[in-house]
Amino acid sequence: MPPRSLTASRVSAPVLIAALAVMLSGCATPVSVRTMGLADSYRERTRSALDGPRLSSQTQSVLASQNLTDTWKKHPQQALATLRASTQAHFYTPDLPSQLFALAELNYQQARKTQDPASFMATALYAYAYLQPDAPAAERPTPYDTRVQQASALYMLGLTGAFGAPVNPDSQRWTLPFATLDLYAAPDARLWHGQTLSDFQPTARLKVSGLQNLYTTPGLGEPLAAIVSTDTPPNAAFTVTDKVRVPVNLNLNIADPRHQVLSNQITGRIVLTPIDQTTQFHTKPNQPPLQYDQTAARAISLSQPEIWSSEYKGFLDGRFFDSGRRSQLFAIEPHQHGRMPVVLIHGTASSPGRWADMVNDLLQDKDISNNFEFWFFSYATGNPIPYSALQLRRALKKALSDLGGPQADPALGQITLIGHSQGGLLAKMLTITPHDRLWNGLMKRPLSSLDLPERTRRFLEQALMPTAMPEIRQDIFISTPQHGSYLAGLSIAHFIGGLVTFPVSVKDMTQQIMAGNADAMKLDMSPGRLGSVYAMSPNSSFMRTLASIPVVPDVITHSIIPVQDDSPLSETDDGVVTYESAHIAGVRSELVVRHSSHSTQANPVTIAEVRRILLEQLADFHADFHPGGDVDRRNIVRIGGSYTPVSDTAPAHAP
Repeated sequence: MPPRSLTASRVSAPVLIAALAVMLSGCATPVSVRTMGLADSYRERTRSALDGPRLSSQTQSVLASQNLTDTWKKHPQQALATLRASTQAHFYTPDLPSQLFALAELNYQQARKTQDPASFMATALYAYAYLQPDAPAAERPTPYDTRVQQASALYMLGLTGAFGAPVNPDSQRWTLPFATLDLYAAPDARLWHGQTLSDFQPTARLKVSGLQNLYTTPGLGEPLAAIVSTDTPPNAAFTVTDKVRVPVNLNLNIADPRHQVLSNQITGRIVLTPIDQTTQFHTKPNQPPLQYDQTAARAISLSQPEIWSSEYKGFLDGRFFDSGRRSQLFAIEPHQHGRMPVVLIHGTASSPGRWADMVNDLLQDKDISNNFEFWFFSYATGNPIPYSALQLRRALKKALSDLGGPQADPALGQITLIGHSQGGLLAKMLTITPHDRLWNGLMKRPLSSLDLPERTRRFLEQALMPTAMPEIRQDIFISTPQHGSYLAGLSIAHFIGGLVTFPVSVKDMTQQIMAGNADAMKLDMSPGRLGSVYAMSPNSSFMRTLASIPVVPDVITHSIIPVQDDSPLSETDDGVVTYESAHIAGVRSELVVRHSSHSTQANPVTIAEVRRILLEQLADFHADFHPGGDVDRRNIVRIGGSYTPVSDTAPAHAP
């Protein structure tokens, strides 16, 4: 028999181990706390099904309190049905908002797995009931609760997943696992300023690149982008384009949503609201704003290849707009009374798409978007400059006539022309009264002495002896070769200009002039010297004569001149036009944009200056409007521009 002490030690070993385990467990508590980084802390507090497979802590708590955690993992539909029944049974308890949010989040997680539109719609309905936007502010969840932002996103993405693409905004019935849903739409829901909206594309899942600033309006609902279906003839002088999409908001309007969503019959309205219209959704004060993706809506159109391919086609083919299939003057929205037109005229081998960043930024200023509207002029940029300017004049006159002119709306007599490069020369052609100076610069004999058909004579008189349009209030010249471009003087430029195919009318007119009037010409009317490229050469007769003719005194002028570096102004250029060529006397303001290329339309300094000029015009038109200090010249100088003293005399080299 072993010694007593040895037996005792063997017997007590398990006890000692257990005792040691108890002692060690006292050093590690069931609850622990650790410090996280700030970014990790934020992610932990805002985590939800919106950004991954893990539910929010609030929804996990709801599942745990209902003993549904395991059921949700194994039988999600059963868990949803049980939680809905529990919510119905405890409607008047303080837990109702938490359970509605949990139902929204759980349905969204399930919808992402199954891609079932009905589950997405259930997500939107529960999120809407949680937010109850129609209720007084005191009855809605506090905006400081992170779930409010999450519920707004669940509502938007739920609608996006439910309606698909394109969105059908008409009346419809849904069969959900727990109810029927009837959504009604007003018969005129698609109408916008008398036009019909169609092809409603969701923007929530779009990623935009290529524009320097992305603008959204935070709020409630699904952001859409619609096109305008117009009955305007394709060859009309002025039309609302069906290429640039209108930002639209889609919302549901469900009365007493918390009771309805928990019933088996739900009814509501589909409400469409374009960004520029007073919303039907705001029937009571203190209601949430509506959500828009305005930049994404515009980017859909700008992403189409045909917009950019037209730049070189429109340069080389002078007949590009003569077929009647393309409107040369268009707007991005119908004219509204009291809004002053801003006509944007692009440069050589360019297109209206080059104004995208400027317009995108300017429309964010409510003073501008509520008082101005943007019209765009397209033209075949290789054609003779007087020919393109006449097309612009005719298009503007037709548009003004169709809209009733300044007699119907005084704002139509406050037009601003903004021309980039060659576009600035077209703008000038509409604001001068040269009499016979342009003609005399090109021809030796008076027009009346030439042997020409009467139709050709009238055309030449309109193109080369214009009068300033009285409806134009100001010109903004951007990178404009007022005295010609040195690039246009190069032989390679003349070669490229010679490749342009001119319209039949220009060819016929040229042949008629040359047929019996060769002794009257000062210029070479061969194709290489007839188009816009040679005309913009500093040595061309047209350029020298146009530079000597001032804009009429009634028109206010501004110059925005980019330069590539910090060299003295007399020695610098933008890569296409020298400063001295772009500089003219008599302008109200001249801004030099340093370290900018010829294509300066997207430069923040250039855009800020255009904004300042437009707000200055608005202050002149409306005496009670006073622009804020953030649009004065000091701010623009601070961000990279420099104003130069404007001399009363022209540069030394000017004619």
